[in-house]
Amino acid sequence: MKIKSILARWLHVPIPHEKQHVSDFGRVASFDSVLVRIETVSGLVGWGEAKEEVGSEANCRGLVALINQKFGPLLVGEDAQDINRLWEVMYNGSRAHYAVSQGHVFPIMGRRGVSIAAISGIDMALWDLLGKSLNAPVWRLLGGRKSERMAAYASGGWADAEHIGAQLQGYIDIGGFKAVKMRVGVIDGDPINSARRVKAAREALGPDVALACDAHGTYTVAEAKRFCRLVEDCNLLWFEEPVTADDKRGLAEVRAATAIPIATGESEFNRFDFRDLAELRAADVFQPDLAICGGISEAMRIGAIASAWNIKLAPHLWTGALAFAAGMHVAAASPAGWILEYSVGANPMLQELAEEQFAVEDGTIEIPERPGLGITIQQDFVDRYTVA
Repeated sequence: MKIKSILARWLHVPIPHEKQHVSDFGRVASFDSVLVRIETVSGLVGWGEAKEEVGSEANCRGLVALINQKFGPLLVGEDAQDINRLWEVMYNGSRAHYAVSQGHVFPIMGRRGVSIAAISGIDMALWDLLGKSLNAPVWRLLGGRKSERMAAYASGGWADAEHIGAQLQGYIDIGGFKAVKMRVGVIDGDPINSARRVKAAREALGPDVALACDAHGTYTVAEAKRFCRLVEDCNLLWFEEPVTADDKRGLAEVRAATAIPIATGESEFNRFDFRDLAELRAADVFQPDLAICGGISEAMRIGAIASAWNIKLAPHLWTGALAFAAGMHVAAASPAGWILEYSVGANPMLQELAEEQFAVEDGTIEIPERPGLGITIQQDFVDRYTVA
């Protein structure tokens, strides 16, 4: 299990115009992600996924360079099974020996952002390798799955007030979802316009379908509070990212002002960010993105924080197939694991990168028993969309 090579590639996958959606990020014309391939001297290969930011526009070239020119060479020759130690080596850099011997972190100075994203992809691939070497799914290595299937919710919802009900109902018809999520926030202008869309959705869906809202961090604290008052009779599953992730105290203020559960986390980079959210009583649901937050290793630590504070874990899974699978394995194994996000927007990295598909039946997804992450990469897809 000695590491022979680590190679990262930037995949840029255009989305056909008729399948594109428009949100506060603008028109989403592509899906971009960084694919990480780790090969051992015995020829075993593990795969991971890294993203420097949520959405399609990210610093992928810089992320590839960091993995290929810094972290990759640092780990060549190491034992791929020593995942915890290798995580510390990457996070702490030249002071890793202190971290390993003294039991606390000595992180490199640039310890957030692109550095943690790079660690995420490598860590994910290491877990994939370990599972394959032991012929066991990652969830078993994490302590076992809680059940053979997990509930999922359909994530989309960009239509106007007149059409949002039909759009969300269409998601339900596809996979029997019992829960759906729609976008709100700056795309609607005044919060009252978002509230009209939410009320229209609730009226169309009836009382039995769980309905969540996501503002992508675009409201001010005052706007978020106002929105909550306007929709307090809509029985929302949660209100996601009301305000920017940079304003954790503001998020706590929003949560204190409403009975609507608050969800957040896709823009947070490691356990210390989530610790701060827990201590501030700022969230009811944690949503780490495993291609961003530090990989499977760090997500399990985040899950432990969630469990200790009675916070639910619902990973952000608007990702490619590898990060989706990683989040699914963590959610299945974590005591706080609750529900899986399923992107219904055009997402070729989820729908075409892997031979396997994540089929939704009666609103649930099977937690597979395939070794590692359970993903078989379509090499022709990788070759077609790799940016030179």
